[in-house]
Amino acid sequence: MSEQLADELEAINSIYGDGTLVPADDSPSTYILTLPGEITESTLRLQFPPAYPDEPPVVLGTHSSGEHAKRGAAARDLALFRDAVGEVYEPGQVCLFDAIEQVKELIAAITAAEKQDEEEEDEEENEKRVSSYDAAAAATHDVLSSDSQTGRDALGLEPPWTLSVPLIELKSTFIARCAPVSSPQQAAQYLQHLLASDKRVRAATHNITAWRIRGPNGTSFQDCDDDGETAAGGRLLHLMQLMDLWDTMVVVTRWYGGQLLGPRRFALINGAARDAFVRAGLVVEENKQEGKRKKGGK
Repeated sequence: MSEQLADELEAINSIYGDGTLVPADDSPSTYILTLPGEITESTLRLQFPPAYPDEPPVVLGTHSSGEHAKRGAAARDLALFRDAVGEVYEPGQVCLFDAIEQVKELIAAITAAEKQDEEEEDEEENEKRVSSYDAAAAATHDVLSSDSQTGRDALGLEPPWTLSVPLIELKSTFIARCAPVSSPQQAAQYLQHLLASDKRVRAATHNITAWRIRGPNGTSFQDCDDDGETAAGGRLLHLMQLMDLWDTMVVVTRWYGGQLLGPRRFALINGAARDAFVRAGLVVEENKQEGKRKKGGK
């Protein structure tokens, strides 16, 4: 080992951590380079000729791609490092530090671009999901508004739903709809109508419902249904109690996006329901209430 290679070996391990550049077991002139962990998990095999740095190092290939590396990442890193060595090497000058730094910059730029592409793809997918829902809802409305008397007789009149804006998080979509009801039977009929007339709602992961109705002679009725989303129906009913809503039902539909949301899902379910109540004029938004107080001078 030349004195310059020994100095470079010590410098690389000091800068990037012990074990970054170590001798291979199978050859005294071959070394294993672990590229800095914050950019990649790849390790490469390098061979230093006896005349190094008067002669350039040889990048033999990939030693390991790492446990969590994306497919093709190791081949990409190998090609980038070979190109970097070719660009920065000058006869008589050590080159590993400059090559590693150049590869770090290139991989960081590639990673940032890939992340941006993924975010744009997710955004496009969410927009398509909402557009698809709007188109399906419009198509359903057209069918129910057509002259097909048989279909209307079977389903009854379309409930006067008020819809929330769609809430989307980690590819899960939540949409709430509320309607005035005067009896438990009417609430059940409205839900049946919704499931029978909208196949997207019918195929959703969950349709969580809650309703509160004032009956005659001081009686009252209230109930809820989780539809598989444990405790979600009770939380919806509790929201209606806090908002003192009566003679109203709400259905919150969730399409699962493949990623668990944990407790956050309950906030999204109630948030969608509250938006539907506000849009239906059942409650006044806080900022409007504050505005009224200011106009009153108190």
